[in-house]
Formats: sequence, structure tokens, C-alpha cells
Amino acid sequence: MRIAVVGCGIGGLAVASFLADTGYEVDILDQFTLPAAVGSGLVIQPVGFDVLNKLGIAEELLEQGACGYQMLGLEVDSGRTVLDVTYGEIGGDSFGLGIHRATLFDALLTAAKQRNVKIHHASKVLGSEIKDGFRYLNVEHNNNNNENKNQENISQKGPYDLVIDASGVNSTLSPLKSKELPFGAIWGTVDWPEETQLQYNQLEQRYRKAHNMIGILPIGYMPNDKQAKATLFWSMPRNNYDHWLKTDIQQWHEEAEALWPELAPFVRQITHHSQMTMARYSHGQLLKPYAEQLVFIGDSAHRASPQLGQGANMALLDAYALATSLKKFALPQNSSHLCSSPQTSSAQPASLNKALKAYATARRNHVMIYQTMSWAFTPMYQSNSKLLPFLRDRLFAPMSKVPPVPKILTSLVKGTMVDACKGLK
Repeated sequence: MRIAVVGCGIGGLAVASFLADTGYEVDILDQFTLPAAVGSGLVIQPVGFDVLNKLGIAEELLEQGACGYQMLGLEVDSGRTVLDVTYGEIGGDSFGLGIHRATLFDALLTAAKQRNVKIHHASKVLGSEIKDGFRYLNVEHNNNNNENKNQENISQKGPYDLVIDASGVNSTLSPLKSKELPFGAIWGTVDWPEETQLQYNQLEQRYRKAHNMIGILPIGYMPNDKQAKATLFWSMPRNNYDHWLKTDIQQWHEEAEALWPELAPFVRQITHHSQMTMARYSHGQLLKPYAEQLVFIGDSAHRASPQLGQGANMALLDAYALATSLKKFALPQNSSHLCSSPQTSSAQPASLNKALKAYATARRNHVMIYQTMSWAFTPMYQSNSKLLPFLRDRLFAPMSKVPPVPKILTSLVKGTMVDACKGLK
């Protein structure tokens, strides 16, 4: 089989490496001139770490990341602990790995190149079509960073037995219509200062009701940098970013430090607005994440806020589930993995469709659970509601300390509440 992966991100690189190991010929098409990570820090939960281990890069990432054993959140006005999730004993083998997106991306990119995955840069996919039993991609080439479209730099690439859309929220192939969430966040990478008393083995957040939130996530080391890093994030209504850009940065320092004084050594490292990037969130899910010779993974298939820290993990799990399903149901027997001729597909339509259906079935329950939980939890921490944070602090927080609720919350954060790839392991 000849497969195209649209998008050189976490999910795209992971699925390409898995498929290359199986014997498929894989092309990655990406719109950027050079592949690069977009974003700041993230948490690799145990389910995601297991996928990275299957790719053979978990150990090197463990050396570069920061093992987190607790998620702790306090309401600043009341002093109440409203979020307290413990993975396990400090130094144990159960943790969330805080890591910079660039570090994870670099490891996945190296793994893909070692497997001879072909990466086509400056190739923006505009759409696709089926012709003679294959799927073809309409691609705009911008090798000179020329944003002006013209017929000369648009071509059709293929034929492909299967196209995997891993291009994220800006996908031109996915039919997903997601709902914009009212709150997002600004994110930035800062050094972990020596003078802080905060713990490097936990994610901490502070809230005022649900309309203010600030947090700090240890993320280990970036490529070729020996300075320990952290991700600083600040909740913000999605429409307030332009106004924030026009304010004096010192004004934001004062507001952030008033919310959490101990975070001053981190906040003061931000001396210009450009050091913080706005992330806007949306929520939605494809009930059927595949079509004829086309399948969707990651944010092309489902989107949610990062409140539960599952975004990158979901993409990794999708990649593993899809590759495993293709290997199980669609790998041609006793034949080369290359397309022998443009007129003959190496994958039977029935077996390929069976593989895509198996992928969707394997991921359905896990995705549905986390979409639902994210939808329910997010307004309690990011909204203008007065009722929801009241219920959070006085009802749900006390309940979270009563067994077996702590164990359930831990499994929710770890990604193990339900089988992440049902029927494939």
C-alpha cells in the first residue's frame, strides 16, 4: 500500500513511523517550508507514553522531560484545594511527563527519518479526489514562501491507496464542524528559576472563581539546551487577546502576581507580548472518522480544550490504533508493499474499509468519554459562571477526596478510565 499522511505533527509523524515499520510506503505532506513544532509544553500521560515506548523513543524523552506526580490547584480567595490528582509515589513509575512540544516533535521527526519516511515540505493540501480506484491530493507548492496562489504551483499528487488526515484544526479535508469555546489561554516557555520554592515534580494552578487561572508546568529540557524549562499559562477569553496585546506588559505582571505572588520569578521573564502565544480552543467530534480511502486522526477527528491534558495523547493513540488496524486487516498478503502500477491498487477496498472501521470502533469509547468529560469540566475552570466554580469548590472538590473518587480521577487524568484502543492490544 502507498499511503499519504497530511500534516507533519505529533499524530502524523507517529502514524507514519508505525506504518513504515509494517512495510507501507509513506509520504508526509506538510505546508511548512521546514518541519517545526507549534506550541509550548504538554503532558504525556501514561497511555501516550506507552505509544512512545512502542515507537522506541520513550526512554530518550524520559531523560529530557520532567516527571510529574501531582496536579494541584487552589482557589486564591478561599484557599480551598479544588484540584488534587496524584499519579503515585514520587519517583515511581506512574507519572505524567511534562515536555516541550519541540522536544517531542524532534524525537518523532528523527524516528520517522530513520524509517525512511518521505517528508514533502512546502506542500499545502487543498483537497482530494478519487480517480481510478485511488485517492489523489491537490497540492499547492510554496518553496519560495510565495503566498500568491497560481495554477503553476498547484499539482496533483498520488496515486494513494489511503490518505490519513493529521493536519489538525486547520484541516482542508476534514468535515468536522467544531464549536468555538469562549475561553482560551496564552502560553509561554520560561526558565525554571533557582529561587522558587515550587516543586519541579508537579503541575500547579491557581484560580479566582473560573474567570482567572494561571499555571506552571515543568517541561524538562529543550533540544540543545541544558536549562530546565517550564510552561507558563494564563487563561483568557478568546476575544480578549487583541486588547491584551495593547496593554503594558507590566500591567499583566501585576495582575498575574496578585493572583499568585510566588509565581513572580516566572512571570517577570515575560518582557514582551510576543513571548506568549494565544491558543484558542474548540470542541467537536466526527462520529465516523473515515470516508472512502480517507481517515482522520488527532484534531482532524476530534477537538477539545486541554483541561484534561489529553490532546497529544489522543493523537498518539489514534496513530497506534489506525496503524494496528491496517496491519491486522488491510496489509496485502504475499505481495510487495509498493504500488506495482498506477492501475492496480495493492489494497482491496473491502479489507481497507474493514481496517478503517476497526480503527473507529477501537477509539470510539475512549474518545467519547474524554470529549464528554472535557465538555463537563472545562467551564468549571474557564468561564464567567458564578455557579459552576461554587459547585466545584463546595461540592465536587470535597467529593473528590472520598474513596473511590480519587482513584477514578487519577485514571481519568492518566487516560486509563476505559480501554484506549479497544480490541487491538
